[in-house]
Amino acid sequence: MSAAETTVPAGTPPVPGAGSSPRLNQPWRALVALAEVVVAVLLVLAAVWAWRSAAVVVEFPAWREGDPVQRVTRYYGHWMASAVGLAALAGFALLDALRQLVLAVRAGGRGRRRR
Repeated sequence: MSAAETTVPAGTPPVPGAGSSPRLNQPWRALVALAEVVVAVLLVLAAVWAWRSAAVVVEFPAWREGDPVQRVTRYYGHWMASAVGLAALAGFALLDALRQLVLAVRAGGRGRRRR
């Protein structure tokens, strides 16, 4: 058995750069990036809706004639937390969309030499 014909035990992870690794430059990643941008837009819309649901104005009638109507703004923390969480998820989706787009266009492309 020569050095090139060595056997690898089953279940051993592949060695990076061993020639059997998949190429990163795959055009379908652009479609994944587009889908993630659409998801991010939907998450931002949901975050805006949740933020607007967080504040509720309650009006109390005047006690005496001539007194102004009392208005109180009540803030719901769970809606605010949901809005912040949805906005954070939208940010992560945009970051991953950018990563997918870069991998679809640039990685493994022109000018790379193999050793």
